[in-house]
Amino acid sequence: MFIGFDYGSANCSVGIEKNGEVTLIPINGDSNFLSSTLYAMDRELIAEAVYQRIAPELKAEYGKLRSAQLSRARMVRHDLDIYPDEQVVFVGPEAIEAYLELPDEGFYVRSPKSFLGASGLRVEQVGLFEDIVTLMMLEVMSRANKVINEPITKAVIGRPVNFQGIGGELSNQQAQTILETAAKRAGFEEVSFLFEPMAAAMDYEASMTRNQTVLVVDVGGGTTDCSMVKMGPDLQHKTDRSEDVLGHSGQRVGGNDLDIAVAMNCFMPHLGLGSQLKNNLTVPRQPFWNGVAVNDISAQRDFGSLTTAKLIDELIKDSSKPALLTRLKSLRQHQMSYQFVRQAEQSKIGLSSQSEYSADLSFIEPLFTVPVNQTDFETAVDQPVAKLVTIMKQAVEGTGVMPDVVYVTGGTAKSPVIHQCIAEQFTDAEIVVGDHFGSVTSGLVRWAGKVFNS
Repeated sequence: MFIGFDYGSANCSVGIEKNGEVTLIPINGDSNFLSSTLYAMDRELIAEAVYQRIAPELKAEYGKLRSAQLSRARMVRHDLDIYPDEQVVFVGPEAIEAYLELPDEGFYVRSPKSFLGASGLRVEQVGLFEDIVTLMMLEVMSRANKVINEPITKAVIGRPVNFQGIGGELSNQQAQTILETAAKRAGFEEVSFLFEPMAAAMDYEASMTRNQTVLVVDVGGGTTDCSMVKMGPDLQHKTDRSEDVLGHSGQRVGGNDLDIAVAMNCFMPHLGLGSQLKNNLTVPRQPFWNGVAVNDISAQRDFGSLTTAKLIDELIKDSSKPALLTRLKSLRQHQMSYQFVRQAEQSKIGLSSQSEYSADLSFIEPLFTVPVNQTDFETAVDQPVAKLVTIMKQAVEGTGVMPDVVYVTGGTAKSPVIHQCIAEQFTDAEIVVGDHFGSVTSGLVRWAGKVFNS
């Protein structure tokens, strides 16, 4: 049996085709979406969790490949006095709960897809991300198999046009290889990939009544991707759409970047950003940025370093407002960057339906809240939104034609500021808003039917 698998930056989802209809599978209670998060009591325990869950025929090869990590995992279990049957790695909402309970212990990663194309990853880092993705896929499929009563062996997996802006095609190859390796370890015998905006296009095309040129704008959690495609009822039967695709564009900028921008520009001034030292100089900006850049491995490593700890202590001594910088010290000391940015995300979600949101930062200091209004939000996200506009323009300018329709999908597109900037760019086109979260998955299922039934 085949599925469409959206391994998203924010959420994972899977769908099947049954009796000619596309259905998304509930994998999180009644929800079709599982948050793309993982928490481990220690990072060394991740490889052990993979070894325990992969198919028996894969264990020998994997065991040789990860022998050092498996040996260290046994030592960690002994040192932490963890029982052999005690769960130590969590995925989805359980991972978020575990992190919020113990933020300064264990290993937490949100949106691992955002890191897969990172330049300069060492071999062991690539291996770690392979294991993280494998575990998440295994968890998703375990949940899906409780609903689907037949073996799932084939999948079309969505991928962004560009995983990482600076690494070019090498970054794309690295990321897709990690996804393919993880998928094989998770039990898939055949795997194919499809650009996520093309998947969304497949879903939209199923409802079209006439042929048109469509700009598909997929604003996801980690990337924004656009495709200009000739689409319509006369074309949807085709299994080769290469001549219908007029152009693609994409960068690693999405909802996560909006959240980080809100955390930096709306929250960090309350932790000392922009304040003055006693010598009238402004505090350096870098430690504040490192504290919110949760999608940057190097920045997070720098923020957690002893060098940064010493710098913050010195800034507190020299600051005209030491109480503010003490909050930054607490953020670093208790490893609460993800919680911090998560509150920025909650602000973004809240402001999609209300004019003001009060962000709860009481995990840093009792009764600490920061109000954010729509104007604050728009100012904070000005730079990432400008990048989104550039990506859309690139897709259009590269084709030499204007779209008849702009089809918008992706969870981040729910934000009014995103919808407004799209409408302003394409005043003569019809703006169609699709299923913000399910369009890509549904399109992947439709394409899987063509790929695996042809």
